[in-house]
Amino acid sequence: MTARTRDKRQARKPPPRRDPVKARRAEVQFTAQLKKVAKNIGDIIDGFPAGNPSALPPLTAILESYSKALEEWARGASLRMLTEVNRRDRDAFLERSQDISQALRDEIRNADTGRVMQSLMAEQVDLIKSLPLEAAERVHKLTIEGLQDSTRAAEIAKEIARSGEVTESRAVLIARTEVARTAAKLTEARALSIGSTHYIWRTVGDSDVRSGHKHMNGKVFAWNDPPMVNEGSDKRPNWLRHHPGEIWNCRCYAEPILAKE
Repeated sequence: MTARTRDKRQARKPPPRRDPVKARRAEVQFTAQLKKVAKNIGDIIDGFPAGNPSALPPLTAILESYSKALEEWARGASLRMLTEVNRRDRDAFLERSQDISQALRDEIRNADTGRVMQSLMAEQVDLIKSLPLEAAERVHKLTIEGLQDSTRAAEIAKEIARSGEVTESRAVLIARTEVARTAAKLTEARALSIGSTHYIWRTVGDSDVRSGHKHMNGKVFAWNDPPMVNEGSDKRPNWLRHHPGEIWNCRCYAEPILAKE
């Protein structure tokens, strides 16, 4: 094999895919923190008689108070996750961009991501604070259903008892989605800071990739014009506008198109 042939084959190789495991540490830690909140919510609800309407006012008051008390804690948990993902995303960005000039690499390292991180933190604090409020709303709704249909009282009481489990599922979804969304937003901020206007949609390439996302793989989109993506099925489409990694359970990522000089 000649050197020229070898160079051509190497040039045709697809770009390395970002290993989603690199973000696993941040996701595991953030998930563990939010699970603690879910457990506390479950313990609070378990302390009241399930299905008793007279318990609703004090229960709701306690959960609302807990939501307010979570603010500073939520900021700390969010900051730890953001810091870890920011470091990981910066390193991954540079790994994918080894062929760009040193000047651009320096700009990537020094990109101002502070505004993006502040915005993400504010949104994440609100999401964490919403956990006890959503739980209170769920218990209220179930209790009213029990009053309206006494034949389902026992079934509804069991559902109220599952509040901690339901909140934990919601907490896990928030953690998984926010870690991916954080990485996506930071990648976009770094790309825009060095003049990138477009990116290539990349999936992780396994069997769990959604059908709608498979259709996006390899296509080019503008940062300022998020594409419409089918989050449903071919028979029951559900079109939503977003960049890769910005929606629940999405492991796709944007490969920025960068100038080499």
